[in-house]
Amino acid sequence: MIPWLDRLRARVRHAPPPLGWQGEDLAARFLLHKRYIILARNVHIGRYEIDIVARDGDTTVFVEVKTRRNDIFATPDQNVDARKRKKLIIAARHYAAMEDNPNMYYRFDIVSVLIPPEGRPSITIHKDAFKTQ
Repeated sequence: MIPWLDRLRARVRHAPPPLGWQGEDLAARFLLHKRYIILARNVHIGRYEIDIVARDGDTTVFVEVKTRRNDIFATPDQNVDARKRKKLIIAARHYAAMEDNPNMYYRFDIVSVLIPPEGRPSITIHKDAFKTQ
């Protein structure tokens, strides 16, 4: 419609999506391949966020996705510290309360995604990565 705007758009290069988004997409596809049923992604409960909520059989799974370019200093799952675990537990309890199912069985999985600059991504799932207190 506006010729100069069209020329400008044609010259603008689109940046790839942020690394975290790429990792979450890969993790979701990986979970589907493992026969999980994805219920929701990026669930915001107050100031907390759950990356992926899924079902694995009769278990609701709260999945934290950690994506990195390399694991020189720590593997992605090692970056889920006690503070992050506490936030996930609070968010999961609120989610369970919203579902109005007090007997809902749930667990926490961590999906580690390594996306190196060269080569193929690697994905590792850590089932039942931590327990609630």
